[in-house]
Amino acid sequence: MTSLPPPAAPDDPRRLALLARWTLLTGTVLPAMAEEHRWPIRLDHCFMRVCLDTALGVRWDMVVRRPAVRHLDLSQLAQAVQQAERIAAEPALLPALNRASLRLRGKACRRLSPQHL
Repeated sequence: MTSLPPPAAPDDPRRLALLARWTLLTGTVLPAMAEEHRWPIRLDHCFMRVCLDTALGVRWDMVVRRPAVRHLDLSQLAQAVQQAERIAAEPALLPALNRASLRLRGKACRRLSPQHL
């Protein structure tokens, strides 16, 4: 594992605001959109994985200690929130981002219907 950046102070107001948005997006907004858009994922931790992997450009747990919400630096957390916002605004992005995240983990994707491609 590479050298890890220090996390933001837990009581930093910017961090608290980003965490609140992160929790809302990955825990409520994106899961609520899953059925309507027929996404291959529905659970909060799956959305977190996709957003973190996309934001960091690598398998997130290779550069951030677990649990991520405690150890992300402010920039990483902001990038992850930005990815969640992007998915909420452009739902068609999610299937490809999920596949890319699974590829980072060496996991094969199940065959998806054409609407997910």
